[in-house]
Amino acid sequence: MTPSVRSVGTAMAAGTPMTVRGSNTSPAGSKDLSPNVREQTVTVPPHPLGVKPAGNAYTSNQNLRSSLGTFSALIDELIIQVLEFLDAPSLMRLGATCKALFAFASFEELWKSLSIESAQPSPATWQGTWRSTYLQSNASQTSRVCCTNLFSDVLHRPFFCANVPIVPYTANIPPENAIIRLPNLTPAEFSASWTDKPFILTEPVRDWPVYKHWSTEALLEKYGHVTFRAEAVNWPLRDYVQYMQNNTDESPLYLFDRAFVEKMGLAVGRAEGGEYWAPECFGEDLFSVLGDQRPDSRWLIVGPERSGSTFHKDPNATSAWNAVLRGFKYWIMFPTSSSYPPPPGVFVSEDQSEVTSPLSIAEWLLGFHAEARQTRGCLEGICGEGEVLHVPSGWWHLVVNLAPAIAITQNFIPRRHLPAALGFLKDKPEQVSGFPVGVKDPFTTFVHRLQQEHPDILEEALAQMEPRQEGKKRKWDEVINGNGEGPVESSFSFDFGMEDDDDVP
Repeated sequence: MTPSVRSVGTAMAAGTPMTVRGSNTSPAGSKDLSPNVREQTVTVPPHPLGVKPAGNAYTSNQNLRSSLGTFSALIDELIIQVLEFLDAPSLMRLGATCKALFAFASFEELWKSLSIESAQPSPATWQGTWRSTYLQSNASQTSRVCCTNLFSDVLHRPFFCANVPIVPYTANIPPENAIIRLPNLTPAEFSASWTDKPFILTEPVRDWPVYKHWSTEALLEKYGHVTFRAEAVNWPLRDYVQYMQNNTDESPLYLFDRAFVEKMGLAVGRAEGGEYWAPECFGEDLFSVLGDQRPDSRWLIVGPERSGSTFHKDPNATSAWNAVLRGFKYWIMFPTSSSYPPPPGVFVSEDQSEVTSPLSIAEWLLGFHAEARQTRGCLEGICGEGEVLHVPSGWWHLVVNLAPAIAITQNFIPRRHLPAALGFLKDKPEQVSGFPVGVKDPFTTFVHRLQQEHPDILEEALAQMEPRQEGKKRKWDEVINGNGEGPVESSFSFDFGMEDDDDVP
């Protein structure tokens, strides 16, 4: 696992106070997430080894980096990459040679990778850090080496990001940025006016049995032995909760399991007496015509404070809803079209197949949140317990837990977004994801099923796709052949937007 190169922050001594501003507003009907946060001075604790940001080296008359020997010729990022090739015993031996190498050999991401790649399926006795867990050593057995004269952004920045308060960045949402909050919608209202707009509904989820009965403790009691997917690991829930309640990760592992309904034996659907059901306003999910051939569509999400997802769009041009059962989630969202740039700090390849952004949510908040709030199209909101947020197809979104949270999310295709979904499946097969292995041609399979069950809807969607495809063909012909009045002399570029260059309200 190669760490991304980080931006170099302003020099800051360990334990330096920093002032953050916000407001003490919270979702209607929810507890105050940030009491007296209108203006707070908070102190980020010193690094456990005393490491400081690189800029502090300019005011110090001693630097432990001079003891690195041959390694001193390498920048810090390369040192970490070299150490990735070492096993645990080799890291331990290298760390015993000098204080500076002890600090580099103790870097948590190295031990996280070793733990995930090891034969140990889960941390049966989680010790609070990846290094301690891998070595099965408790706090009293952990070496404490003073590295106060080592200056490294690579080593200090992850610790800083893991400890800087997040809540103040999510408070004081500008009124023009606020995601609209509604009690509920009818299917007709949603279809007519809301398919392209984010919103939060405050009523539908409160009828669900899982909202009334689920908590971390209740899930542990009934499903503690059940194995769930948490990013790169498969752990029993009891082990994940042990990790969730005591970790120091900059980006905590996020339990995100697509097979939770089957693993937990849940019934789904109001008519079936289910434990939960899709809010009725979203209407029929057209992907449901695929039955057991549909792509992954629903997930259980559990995570500690600070866990979440960096900027992304939902797969296969789908829309989504995300219902919070416990905790609070902060969302910041941006529309996609040729007239809107990607969110600040997010860089997208020409075909939108690759996205580059800061390594962690905290790092993005530190570097780009203020700019994002001033960016056209920005929407923000906090979705609290018993509320559900709508993510329209094609919208960029970042989400972070402001408290330990349990949620259920589901992707779907509403009728108005069927042309976009069909176009994505047809034109970007290399980016299609989540379908069962046996589905070799998702577009053709989907069209065939729609023809059987909804021929009128399919005909309407295909008719809407034709002008878009013809428009692309005309654009290409003009570039290659000119406009009939002479050769093309100016430069040109293409925009392969998720929404075929249509503006998203």
